[in-house]
Amino acid sequence: MIEGIRVKQLTRHVDDRGYLMEILRDDDELFIKVGQVYVSTCYPGVVKAWHAHQRQTDNFCVVKGHAKIGLYDGREDSPTYRQTATFVLGDANPILLQIPPLVWHGQMALGNEMSYLLNLPTEHYDREHPDELRVDAFDNDFNYDWAVCSR
Repeated sequence: MIEGIRVKQLTRHVDDRGYLMEILRDDDELFIKVGQVYVSTCYPGVVKAWHAHQRQTDNFCVVKGHAKIGLYDGREDSPTYRQTATFVLGDANPILLQIPPLVWHGQMALGNEMSYLLNLPTEHYDREHPDELRVDAFDNDFNYDWAVCSR
């Protein structure tokens, strides 16, 4: 597991009307602060990667469909420097995935439908000074495989 990654298993409260699922509360042990809330979609077969933040912590939850979340630890002072990790988030695995600063991340929709990723980052997007570092999904030294493997 990459140092600083935190996972919270989410519970769906289901009844005959549908369900309610709490994702993050201000009294949750994972709560730092929320700078904004947004949804990022991803089409099947598309990889949206890689980016990292210098200050921002992300809180990911896939609320519709499924997504493969790839992580790469780019922090030279981390005990898990250069390690990768994969998480599958979505309907069948409702979790909150907290990603600390300087851990590179990306997403890929799984299956034949678009994925809907809800993010509650700790910082709002600053158009004048974006807190974003970017590299190409396949042109990097991360040694991460985006392929879906049959098991």
